[in-house]
Amino acid sequence: MVPFGTGTGLEGGVNAVQGGVCFDLSRMAAISELSLEDFSVAVEPGVTRKALNSHLRGTGLWFPVDPGADASLCGMAATGASGTNAVRYGTMRPNVLNLRVVLPDGSLLHTAGPGRQARKSAAGYDLTSLFVGSEGTLGFLTQATLRLHPLPEAVAAAVCSFPSVQAAVACTVQVLQAAVPVARIELLDEVMAGACSRYSRLELPEAATLFLELHGSQQGLAEQQQQAEELVRLHGGSIPAWARAQEEREQLWSARHSAWFAALALRPGCQGYSTDVCVPISRLPGVVVETQRDLRDSGLTGPMVGHVGDGNFHCILVFRPEDTDEAQRVHDFAERLGRRALAAGGTCTGEHGVGLGKRALLREELGPQGLDTMRRIKAALDPHHLMNPGKVL
Repeated sequence: MVPFGTGTGLEGGVNAVQGGVCFDLSRMAAISELSLEDFSVAVEPGVTRKALNSHLRGTGLWFPVDPGADASLCGMAATGASGTNAVRYGTMRPNVLNLRVVLPDGSLLHTAGPGRQARKSAAGYDLTSLFVGSEGTLGFLTQATLRLHPLPEAVAAAVCSFPSVQAAVACTVQVLQAAVPVARIELLDEVMAGACSRYSRLELPEAATLFLELHGSQQGLAEQQQQAEELVRLHGGSIPAWARAQEEREQLWSARHSAWFAALALRPGCQGYSTDVCVPISRLPGVVVETQRDLRDSGLTGPMVGHVGDGNFHCILVFRPEDTDEAQRVHDFAERLGRRALAAGGTCTGEHGVGLGKRALLREELGPQGLDTMRRIKAALDPHHLMNPGKVL
């Protein structure tokens, strides 16, 4: 039994590799139990982030976890999704308060107890966190109770250009160390900046680039902008102007969210493969520079983009699958990138999940004891391996 939401996952999580039945949960699209006073809402699998935030318009609240694609919220919980706002608002894990799960034996589980929506609990094992990121292997998520956040009073966004990727990443690290409360800080390398500029018809320099966004009060925002500008200049960067109008900001972030299509436009007729690793912030500059060198040495087209505020970045590898040599180089590069992240004390996947593509790297990341513990949990809940078999483990 394979659960299907909106099909935006990138690691083969909805492929029925052992046959069986695919359950399309996207038709369940109710938004219920909205509590403005408690900053919470319950949604069913077909509800997407965009639909929820449209529903919340005018309430002063929003759901900030933003993976880019219009993913379903229960699917985002199932894969432990993240995105551009995670540096300030966190990933899906801390934003899920309760889950309603259909277990393999058909019974219904409320992971925090029926009707519970407390912000914290010390009552026994954390079953909610167990199912967040379980990728459909332990049960089907049929409702998620989510934490909502107040909309910021003021928002400002900017595009910052740097002389090198290393300078841009070093600036990111110092912005975080200086406790500038950025909501988003996204990296585009030179190739990706040029591709996004052409695809989205923006006048961006073809240089290492940071997209910055600050949230706060009107008074606090001015101070944050000044801090950010000083740190950008310290690393040889420039901020032409800040965008405060919603239309301007949406134009900038639309270009960032179109990075996949911009990368594919670099080589028309080719396919794309998106990588995903996450490393400790202190190791990020070295890992990014080494990855750029690896791309050049491998002769691959792989523009880089990342949620560098929490150490997460991606290379979008654009290649011809019928060229077996190039396809093999893509596969080898992706494995080296995963192992490079592990060697730096990071993880082989910050937000895409394990699915089919990263099972071997998961073994290396967790070690035999960690993987055996996961197998025991799977066997206890799903002894007949009915739920999304062949994935993760």
